[in-house]
Amino acid sequence: MTTETGEPTLTIDELAARTGVTVRTIRFYSTRGLLPPPAIGPRRVGHYGPAHLSRLALIEDLQHQGLTLAAIERYLERLPADLSDQDLALHRALVAAWVPDAADETSRVELERRAGRPLTGQDVARLTAMGALAATAEPDAFLVDPAMLRLGLQLLDVPISHEGILAARAILMEHARSAAAELSRLFKDEVWENAGAAGDPGEVERIKSLSAHMQPLVVQALVATFQRSLRDELRSWLPAGADKE
Repeated sequence: MTTETGEPTLTIDELAARTGVTVRTIRFYSTRGLLPPPAIGPRRVGHYGPAHLSRLALIEDLQHQGLTLAAIERYLERLPADLSDQDLALHRALVAAWVPDAADETSRVELERRAGRPLTGQDVARLTAMGALAATAEPDAFLVDPAMLRLGLQLLDVPISHEGILAARAILMEHARSAAAELSRLFKDEVWENAGAAGDPGEVERIKSLSAHMQPLVVQALVATFQRSLRDELRSWLPAGADKE
């Protein structure tokens, strides 16, 4: 089977292999309503598409951030029902900024299983340049940033040069750091300083809890603002209506 856009679908076993999430967990997420139901094909086999891949990755990122399943449910309920997998990718990219740094060691075989295809030497080089991979002493073993790997694997199929991707990454990193610094400064001035929290362990914990509660809201605000700004910029040079296709 293929999706409406002609992309091949995945069985639940293939979805588990691509995402690193167990079949049991995928079924559990489905019963909680965190994943949309699959398309049912011949012999009653469920088929999953890009939207399931994107939503699973977002759920995993939110869990790594420390959100409970109940909090994740509330987060997903706020998202528009018709959100595309491209829009979900924006949410994942911004959520990843709040996820603690972590690197797992992964074999070349596992990498290709996650990618769903063989990886060429050029593919590995591009993933390394994007910060998704780092070489180890073993030639077929890599340190992997899980969030960046998901994004990097998608970018392998984007018809943009290696230099263009790196330039885009540099732009995003520069402005993301600037926005994070300004927002952190604002939070400090509005909450920390006004609370007079220095030396009060109870107040420190309360502010940490407030910060954790605010992070998903900040992510959603950043996504909405970025989408609107990017749409306006594209309209400035694309033919009329082309940005809606």
